Amino acid sequence: MSTLKLPAVPQDDGFSGYLRQVWKFPMLTADEEYMLARRYVEHKDTDAAHKMVTSPLRLVAKIAFGYRGYGLPITDLVAEGNTGLMRAVQKFDPEKGFRLSTYAMWWIRAAVTEYILHSWSMVKLGTMAAQKKLFFSLRKAKKQLNIYDNGELSPEQANAVAERLGVTGKEALEMNRRLAARDFSLNTPMPKDEGMEYLDTLSSDAPSPESLVADAEERVLHNDMLKNAMGELPDREREIIQARFLSDDPITLEKLGERFGVSRERVRQLEARAFKKIQESVLTQHATA
Repeated sequence: MSTLKLPAVPQDDGFSGYLRQVWKFPMLTADEEYMLARRYVEHKDTDAAHKMVTSPLRLVAKIAFGYRGYGLPITDLVAEGNTGLMRAVQKFDPEKGFRLSTYAMWWIRAAVTEYILHSWSMVKLGTMAAQKKLFFSLRKAKKQLNIYDNGELSPEQANAVAERLGVTGKEALEMNRRLAARDFSLNTPMPKDEGMEYLDTLSSDAPSPESLVADAEERVLHNDMLKNAMGELPDREREIIQARFLSDDPITLEKLGERFGVSRERVRQLEARAFKKIQESVLTQHATA
């Protein structure tokens, strides 16, 4: 699977071109999908795997758009979703009787959600108030300061943002680079035979990233999702996640093993299990929000 060559998700302003590329891959019929899956399962046929992966790439883009409100670049979300799709193809069993797209949706969402959770841990949710405020409020602060360019902040702009949000100029610059959104037109026409625009298929009920990130109530909702998920964990698993990802001074697996009287590998297993539970909880909450 590592030898597959997929269209690169651009890290510049060429995302609309990426969408045009993925829309050229044909949708597979149920019979075609079954035969390709059998070839991959029985013979590890990379050509078959490539067709199975490229056909649902448009599904990844659509799912990723549903997570725009978390303040992360859409290109990063799509790239993570593509990774989840490849995992789904690797594990897909055509004898189960359901379509790949149905099976892959969980893997795609799980990959995107895990990326979001790791990004949240970057700002130490619940422990570093200033960084958390910067993560969720940068775009709102830029708008209030009449900074509308999505490019690099000037030193003066960075200092103005930093003063408003209570962080350093360096922190404002670094966060701006992380959250820099890549704009593209969703009104780009589809190939002529489609008779529609990308907006018709990739539109989401979610508001734009700017409005979500600027909305204080949405920030509270996202925090509550993580807190609720953490609250559902057993005490030991919750303590591991807090020590590993939500602490100003993260603790190593070895140290946690000593604390709990178990091996490093056992702590890693507990951490992985806790993350899976958090992913599932956040996905459920997101679906019902």
